[in-house]
Amino acid sequence: MGKVVADAVEAEPGLTLAARFDRPGLTGEVLMSQEAALSACDVVIDFTSPSASAALATVCAARGGPAMVIGTTGLNEAQIAAIDTASAKVAIVRAANFSLGVNMLMGFVEQAARQLGPEAYDVEIFEAHHRRKVDAPSGTALMLGEAAAAGRGVDLSKVARRARDGITGARPEGEIGFAVMRGGGIVGEHAVSFAGEDEILTLSHSARGRGLFAKGAVVAARWVAGRPPGLYDMRDVLGFSGRG
Repeated sequence: MGKVVADAVEAEPGLTLAARFDRPGLTGEVLMSQEAALSACDVVIDFTSPSASAALATVCAARGGPAMVIGTTGLNEAQIAAIDTASAKVAIVRAANFSLGVNMLMGFVEQAARQLGPEAYDVEIFEAHHRRKVDAPSGTALMLGEAAAAGRGVDLSKVARRARDGITGARPEGEIGFAVMRGGGIVGEHAVSFAGEDEILTLSHSARGRGLFAKGAVVAARWVAGRPPGLYDMRDVLGFSGRG
């Protein structure tokens, strides 16, 4: 993903790839040290690991920049809190998915959940990714779950069902279920089904290459440069939230 992002930056008119860097202490092969890289850029794009993203956000906040675009998923509560704290000092765009299509899908899911109530429609979210993905459900699936929960005015943590096995009993009303597939080289598949007794409405998105995520991250980087400190997401970048 880092190489795809670097290629997307280099292909974008008006932007310069200032540096590439990896974990602290690792240099060579066109990599700079972390401090040298941060000193050279206005925005850093981070698709790494939860611990690395949280640590990098803390470093950026302590030095007063640069701004950040974070696409890492699988963050725990403490890591999210660290990024939230850092956003008081630097502008951060954090999103589980930088695809325009996925962010549109989130809006459609929230609207559908608002109209198709839990007494008549069950919500099930399916996602599939390549065999190397380490977190499940995907960050995007959880975002879609949050959108469905927001549409119904409920807390996702209170109604989410992440796994089913054995004698589970009848499905509770209002439950939002998740199903996960891992295999091969699947880039990303997401679908949200609203299942009624007589019909099923499915809203879906298919990623055909990682380039769309990189392009979205580059758009976010251009947008966040020079912004005041704060925590933003792709809805802000795309003008959906009214905060842009």
